[in-house]
Amino acid sequence: MNERVHVALPGRAYDVEIGPGLLGQTGAFIAPLLKRPRVVVISDETVAGLHLETLRDGLSAAAISMESLILPAGEGTKCWSELMRCVEWLLDQEVERGDVVVAFGGGVIGDLVGFAAAILRRGVRFVQIPTSLLAQVDSSVGGKTGINTHHGKNLVGAFHQPSLVLADTAVLGTLKPRDFLAGYGEVVKYGLLGDADFFDWLEQNGPDLADGNGVARVEAVRRSVQMKADIVMRDETEQGERALLNLGHTFGHALEAATGYSDRLLHGEGVAIGCALAFELSARMGLCAQEAPSRVRAHLRDMGMKVDLSDIEGDLPDAKALLALMGQDKKVVEGQLRFILARSIGASFVTGDVAKADVLALLDDALAQR
Repeated sequence: MNERVHVALPGRAYDVEIGPGLLGQTGAFIAPLLKRPRVVVISDETVAGLHLETLRDGLSAAAISMESLILPAGEGTKCWSELMRCVEWLLDQEVERGDVVVAFGGGVIGDLVGFAAAILRRGVRFVQIPTSLLAQVDSSVGGKTGINTHHGKNLVGAFHQPSLVLADTAVLGTLKPRDFLAGYGEVVKYGLLGDADFFDWLEQNGPDLADGNGVARVEAVRRSVQMKADIVMRDETEQGERALLNLGHTFGHALEAATGYSDRLLHGEGVAIGCALAFELSARMGLCAQEAPSRVRAHLRDMGMKVDLSDIEGDLPDAKALLALMGQDKKVVEGQLRFILARSIGASFVTGDVAKADVLALLDDALAQR
């Protein structure tokens, strides 16, 4: 039942192993990477409480010892102070360039620990063991690492590819339904940006996937990872096509900033709302048929996900303030904000040719429905 996706980057190739029960086999997978039988693991309180001993047992089975640092859970951990804490701890552990650092958690831990590994001794190897759906299908693959600042998300970081990714789909069974669905926002994104057949498959299988169907979960992760790997191999440092992977993120990141990177809006929820807004903007600009955003919203609703600004609790800034937050996005080029829009489901593209007035009108209308 296990699947493997190979990320064939020259000189930095690695495998993404996908399937249930991989945690117990971690030692066998990691041993070939090690020069000495020892790893250092950084995780968060939630993941460590559920899975750290299983990971320890999996490493022990291959006679690999483990030291661990446990950080607070949540988006707030992706910050300067926790980055410094990670780096200093790794130095305390006398991690050498030949050693392996393990990022054991969701997207926050993967991004933070990957960045710490990238800057420690000018780069040490690391292994991603993603424990959330969002991390398994997206953030653990492709080498983007980083932290947030008060200016916005992921504005400080580095491209640093992992040496191995172990996506144990059985771990997804311990996620709260809201966290699982937030990750599903990134799964849907892949169908919307470049694979209409995958979106068709999700419309049919999404409910089973959410209900715990293991075969469907492996297949959803595999197809998402394969699509991301293919794009990363063609455009590792986001000079062009890789920007498509940010479908929904320009709106989503602004909404995350507006809600203070809090539990009011999880990252994947912001992406889902952002995808709906991107398709609505595309339809208003005459780029795609109105049926497309309607179909996107219908599927998200069927899955019980956040779809509209009205689904976000509490106050939100006005349209101009949201647009200003979007201006801090990494996709700004020469002062011009780039959007990922769509000609249809499965056919997205990057453009800077979007009038601010159109974006403001869309946001004003969305806010008026709250």
